[in-house]
Amino acid sequence: MNLFTKLMALLSRWAMYIACICLVGLLGVVVYGVVMRYVFNDSPAYVEQVALLLVISVSMFGASAGVRDAGHIGLDSLVKMLPEKGQFWCRFIVYLLSIAFAVTLFFGASEMAVHTSKDTIPTLGISESFRYLPVILAGVLITLFSLEHMIAQFTRQEVIPSWH
Repeated sequence: MNLFTKLMALLSRWAMYIACICLVGLLGVVVYGVVMRYVFNDSPAYVEQVALLLVISVSMFGASAGVRDAGHIGLDSLVKMLPEKGQFWCRFIVYLLSIAFAVTLFFGASEMAVHTSKDTIPTLGISESFRYLPVILAGVLITLFSLEHMIAQFTRQEVIPSWH
């Protein structure tokens, strides 16, 4: 479990690094697009498509890191009123539902990537499949991070957040 936990912490940190880099890139692309449009009256056609790819990446990598660090929305006040065994099973169900959601993300995005692989993103000239890559990776990461939480819960260990 120790090696697995270290690997998950590393993956979580890298997911957050990627999300932060994409967020900075998004800021740069949007500012560039606004300046080009309103100052030089010459709006680059690719800005919108690059911004969309970066928004998808920020949200998917940020969400997966949030699952690892238990930063998602929860009803802790309600769960804390339950007995310890009830709290255990509520957390277990949450992790199970998170895995179901992540698997749905993975397979749905994979199917979309396959179906759009021959299409190209307008103005960028790359495959539409690239839009779904962050979603596929987030599905894998969320599954792994939820499994880590489940294993830690059954072994009575604590998952230490990557950003502590």
